[in-house]
Amino acid sequence: MFDDLYQEIILDHYKNPRNTKNLEDRHIPFLENPVCGDSVRVAVDWRENDRIERVWFEGHGCAISTASASMMTELLRDRTREEAGEICRSFTAIMRGQDGTDLADWGDIEALQGVKDYPARIKCATLPWHSLERALERETP
Repeated sequence: MFDDLYQEIILDHYKNPRNTKNLEDRHIPFLENPVCGDSVRVAVDWRENDRIERVWFEGHGCAISTASASMMTELLRDRTREEAGEICRSFTAIMRGQDGTDLADWGDIEALQGVKDYPARIKCATLPWHSLERALERETP
């Protein structure tokens, strides 16, 4: 039953991705996974109090990549740069099996927990997060 729920959450974010936007005017390069053809770019809008107003993404890819990007954009709203960076590092470490933290308190991202069991899909799940890391480095509040 949990697998069915997780599958539904992933498919919902894939079919109805949140926070998508054409980012061409920001001159942000796409980050690509040449093995599977996924590509994504991420931009951050900041509030005056140095908190994230919104995270946007643009790209195309498989259900895991798109769902991960969509979920990420929702999770990071109202976070500081430091909080977003720590969440990003934690997520990628969890996906690679370097951190045993359970994603149970991460909202919809918990649905990606099973990706760890499929090494070929880990890059799909982490690609948007790597693009976020670059956005956090280049964009200022």
